[in-house]
Amino acid sequence: MTTAECYALIGADYTEVLRRMGNEDRVRRFLLKFAEEPSYGLLCRSVEAGDAKEAFRAAHSIKGVCLNLGLTALYRSAGDLCEELRGGAFTDAVPGLLRRVGEDYQKTINGIRELAQA
Repeated sequence: MTTAECYALIGADYTEVLRRMGNEDRVRRFLLKFAEEPSYGLLCRSVEAGDAKEAFRAAHSIKGVCLNLGLTALYRSAGDLCEELRGGAFTDAVPGLLRRVGEDYQKTINGIRELAQA
């Protein structure tokens, strides 16, 4: 699997990130590092602990990294969750938004793992 194929599989914007980063090796290297990024685990732990402020910070980190890597679906879902948490409290919308982030995260990680094994 090529890096471009991985991006297509996960519904991400390879063309734009390639333009910004300059070459496929750099894109691939940073994409593979995303699997080690701890913000999703922190987000889940923060929600479980009832810490909306820390959950906001984690969602904001995910959103930023995904914007830089062109991970469009996860960027959008993390951004929606981030905005919902911006007020520092959990709302009724948070569980559904968190589920969507989890689904997008899993799809992204699965694609990255497939790329890593190629």
